[in-house]
Amino acid sequence: MSRIKDASLAPSGRKKIEWVRSFMPALTEIEKQFEAEKPFKGLRIAVSVHLEAKTANLGLVLAKGGAEVYLTGCNPLSTQDDVAAAVAEMGVETFGIYGVTPAEYEDLLAETLACHPHLIVDDGGDLINLLGGRCREYADQLIGGCEETTTGIHRLKAREREGVLPCPMMAVNDAKAKHYYDNKYGTGQSVWTAIMDTTNLIVAGKTVVVAGYGWCGKGTAMRAKGMGANVIVTEVDPFKALDATMDGFRIMQMDEAAKVGDIFVTVTGCKDVITPKHFAVMKDQAVLCNAGHFDCEVDIASLKKMAVKEEDRRKNIVGYTLPDGRTLNVLGEGRLVNLACGMGHPAEIMDMSFAVQALSLKWLVDHKDELTTKVYRIPDTIDDEIGRAKLAAMGLSIDQLTPEQEEYLGGWKVD
Repeated sequence: MSRIKDASLAPSGRKKIEWVRSFMPALTEIEKQFEAEKPFKGLRIAVSVHLEAKTANLGLVLAKGGAEVYLTGCNPLSTQDDVAAAVAEMGVETFGIYGVTPAEYEDLLAETLACHPHLIVDDGGDLINLLGGRCREYADQLIGGCEETTTGIHRLKAREREGVLPCPMMAVNDAKAKHYYDNKYGTGQSVWTAIMDTTNLIVAGKTVVVAGYGWCGKGTAMRAKGMGANVIVTEVDPFKALDATMDGFRIMQMDEAAKVGDIFVTVTGCKDVITPKHFAVMKDQAVLCNAGHFDCEVDIASLKKMAVKEEDRRKNIVGYTLPDGRTLNVLGEGRLVNLACGMGHPAEIMDMSFAVQALSLKWLVDHKDELTTKVYRIPDTIDDEIGRAKLAAMGLSIDQLTPEQEEYLGGWKVD
């Protein structure tokens, strides 16, 4: 039985779902294939991804493939109640309510897993964490699952090393269709859309500090530069720092960047990136937000303790006034800003990422008898199929290697 906030919100959510479906052609083609083949007939799939319209579309596509789908969110502030109501009305068991407490959020995840899933789609590792602990008894039917995020894959590999991974998992984030496209272009656009809509401030002329220069950081820095910002990048990896330098960005330690930044965006996947020593030297009215999966990159708890005043300044903006009178503005409680304060990645971007999820789940079913409990990379055949489908949907075509060229590239002899 679904658990949502208000079933009467469904008409609004249905419109959102119908809109994104018009711009997700790769997933539409997969839906047709699944509807004909029913690869998930008799299987239960638990999906924990940001519960908004694009995710709802993924749930509907999996259901067309014969699955019983159980859908929940992966962040208390990214669930859209109208979408949850709509997808529940459309036949997908849904467990998601915006703004719940951490304990209530975990309960919703546990209710989703109570179906004893055969397959899971995880985003940040919350389902895997529960299946290895509190919800261990619900893992008895598991074939495998997919992980959407960089942070989640790091944790899966750590579990694999320690021998506590509960099932085979597909590293969706490492697919070319995901990190080249979703992480760079999706994050780059959606982060700045959320920041601008939430603050109603200009980006041009400001000093933007981007912490982390992985694929998500690349996109975030690129879009800030394109809008006229003076961009500083902080890093711990020497080669990523060199990469940022070659791309035209200044490299600086956070201790120094904290003194000059107007807008801070953390995109590291690590904790304690911005801490009290940084708050102590920041400009008055600096804006802080996080674009990494978990809300531990900006130390909000310490900022609360330092502040003499805490005020809701606009929707999704809390101002923390420090003893010297400076105010620091935090967006979306330090949670994933593009979803806590915005609509997430564009539909065309998630079309590719969710196509990887859908085809990876089918791959798991097709190969279930030969899998071991480890993290698997996405086969190139899946990536290439999605890439070609996306190009075709855009009316584009590319060259193909001739047999002679393939032989040349695969050999070592020179004729």
